[in-house]
Amino acid sequence: MLANVQQVTIKPTITATVAQGSLVHTDEYNAYARLGAWGYRHKTVCHGRGEYARDEDGDGFCEVHVNTAEGCWSLLRSWLRPHRGISQDKLPFYLGFFQFVHNARRRGKALLGSLVAALVA
Repeated sequence: MLANVQQVTIKPTITATVAQGSLVHTDEYNAYARLGAWGYRHKTVCHGRGEYARDEDGDGFCEVHVNTAEGCWSLLRSWLRPHRGISQDKLPFYLGFFQFVHNARRRGKALLGSLVAALVA
C-alpha cells in the first residue's frame, strides 16, 4: 500500500518487484506513462474510451487487458464488505492477509498449514 500513486512513489516499488524488460499492461493512468523510459515494455487500455481489452493480432484472444488485476481488487472488496468499514491504520494488515490467502489458492487444512508455516518462519 503506497501513500500516493505518483511516479516518484511507484517507481521504486515497480523496479524492486518487476524484472527489467517485462511487458506491463496498465490502464491509461498518467503515473504509468514513464514505464517505457524505466526499461519496461508497456501497453495500455483506455477505460476513458470504453476500452477494457484489445485483440492486437486478430486471433480472437484479447492480449492487452488489466482484467486480472481488476478481478483481484473485486475479490478484495467482496472479502472486506462484511467488515462494514475498516480502519485505515489496519488496512495494510487486511491487505497482507488477503494477499497471502489469494496467493496460496488453497482452502481448509492446506491453507491453515501455509499460514502456520508463514507465522513460524
